[in-house]
Amino acid sequence: MSEIDRLYRYKTMLSSRRAMPRDDILNELEISPATFKRDLAKLRDRLNSPIVFDRDLGGYRLEKPDNATELPGFWFSQDEILALMTIQTMIEQLNPGLLGPKLQPLRKRLDDMLTHQGLDPQLLTQRVRAVHAGKRHLPLAAFEHVAKATFERKQVRIQHHNRLSGQTLERDISPQQLIHYRDNWYADAWCHLRKEVRSFSIDAIQNATVLDKDAKDIDLQAMRQQLDGGYGIFGGSPKDWAELRFSAARAGWVQHESWHPQQQGLLHPDGSYTLRLPYADERELIGDILRFGAEVEVLKPAALRHKVQAEIARMAALYGR
Repeated sequence: MSEIDRLYRYKTMLSSRRAMPRDDILNELEISPATFKRDLAKLRDRLNSPIVFDRDLGGYRLEKPDNATELPGFWFSQDEILALMTIQTMIEQLNPGLLGPKLQPLRKRLDDMLTHQGLDPQLLTQRVRAVHAGKRHLPLAAFEHVAKATFERKQVRIQHHNRLSGQTLERDISPQQLIHYRDNWYADAWCHLRKEVRSFSIDAIQNATVLDKDAKDIDLQAMRQQLDGGYGIFGGSPKDWAELRFSAARAGWVQHESWHPQQQGLLHPDGSYTLRLPYADERELIGDILRFGAEVEVLKPAALRHKVQAEIARMAALYGR
């Protein structure tokens, strides 16, 4: 049995009964008293495990201090520690500074665990890379205030910039959930100005102030059904279904992609692939269709096909000058 597996078993044993005599532990793990003494030192000193000897009960037990949240190292296997480190590394690369300071104590503990097992934490950070496309600058203050209001169920006053109209409006919102979509953060919220649920891009929020007002709660399941009904971030109740046919050259990728929870796909004998999905707003969908160029054709509906044709004509005119 490896050392990490042995240390991992201590929690299982000491959690299964109130206290465990030393001899029982030695027999269960098939170790010597000297090894047991070294294990205790590692568990207590290096991994902050709350193992104590209870004289009244005549054995060792786990003791959890009041109001304490523990992260004993032996709770995690080596693979689990590596997974946690990988996730944190990706979070740090996702938005530098977003969670780094808050998770620094955890990061140090994970570093210590990996170092103790003969692994190099610095090497891991060098070997994990998150590549982003289209990520916009995220104002950390706005994100933190909106997140705080979301979790504490408070209203937040924001100055939100509408990129399409160029206007910046002040409005009070009751954030319901945070969404990370295509490398950018959004808040689905009840807008007290418009009296409806809307999705706000957090990078377009120029200022945010948490108010001492309880948020208006919306049924999350009903809201998600409404917002997730259509394709992309411009969700909502579907107004139609798009039917797209991809060439055999692209079918190998697209047939394994998730575009929408309700999508329907069909692989044809010639290798091409038909994808059907609902949409409420065609703006994002048209953009995704155009990025495939001549490798995709809009079959239905006619209105979507005409809009794609019009956009292609505009592009042809631009490049035909």
